[in-house]
Amino acid sequence: MQYALVTGAAKGIGKAISAELARRKFNLLLTDWDLEQLKISAAAIRQEYGVEVHEYVQDLSDAGAARNLKSWSFPYHDLLTVVVNNAGYGLNDPFEQLSIEEQFGIIDVNIKAQLAITHELLPVLRRKKSFLLNVCSTTVYQPVPYLAVYAASKAFVLSFNQSLRYELRGSTVSLSYLSPGSTDTDFVVRARMKPHTLKTAERFNMTPGAVAKIAIDGLFKGKEEIVPGFLNKLNARLPKFFPLPFIRKIAASIYEPRKAELQKDDKLKQSLIEEHLPI
Repeated sequence: MQYALVTGAAKGIGKAISAELARRKFNLLLTDWDLEQLKISAAAIRQEYGVEVHEYVQDLSDAGAARNLKSWSFPYHDLLTVVVNNAGYGLNDPFEQLSIEEQFGIIDVNIKAQLAITHELLPVLRRKKSFLLNVCSTTVYQPVPYLAVYAASKAFVLSFNQSLRYELRGSTVSLSYLSPGSTDTDFVVRARMKPHTLKTAERFNMTPGAVAKIAIDGLFKGKEEIVPGFLNKLNARLPKFFPLPFIRKIAASIYEPRKAELQKDDKLKQSLIEEHLPI
């Protein structure tokens, strides 16, 4: 039985993609930084689909993460035919209010880890007919103030994958890139998105399962760009037909923190400081 490796597999789209691959009878190599949730998700998939599921805890922001992942997965390389670079995160706040360390962390996971894992595992995939799915985002199609570093990191990823797809033409490796939009996952919690942003997102949310099925269907059909859902496809195309200032203003209106929300955040941070709790 063939193996698939999925990063960011503990929750959300990564977990759903793992389940979709298991449904298609792939054994799984799953990695995430969240040990507890990874074990829960792996056990659920194992029980439901009866496939082998191996877990590996790794913070992909670590410099040696890709090499560690390659070493851990080495016993399965002969049967490894699918790699999914799903892990990624963002932070929703003004650029100046986020620490530079936090923003470098986004770059480490969204850009460096995806490049490093792709570079480490491409020689493994080239040995046989195989599939590589790298996750982008619909934020790549326009600048997104107040989600600036995340959107910029995904724009980098899109350009990289468009180029790499060409370099891999005629090879045994079929590269696809997935650009999901608003999805009902914990991404918004980690991103610290504000209430008005969440309300907007809820109107357009897709389920992780729906995104995963479209993603894996597209991957195995050899599609280059996979944008799940009609509204996301529309969002990917419309910015080309409007002036940049207009598009930027619309994006900012969704993600810009409201004054009352910022004051509430400041009060929460102050209370945590007073109670000597981590922020």
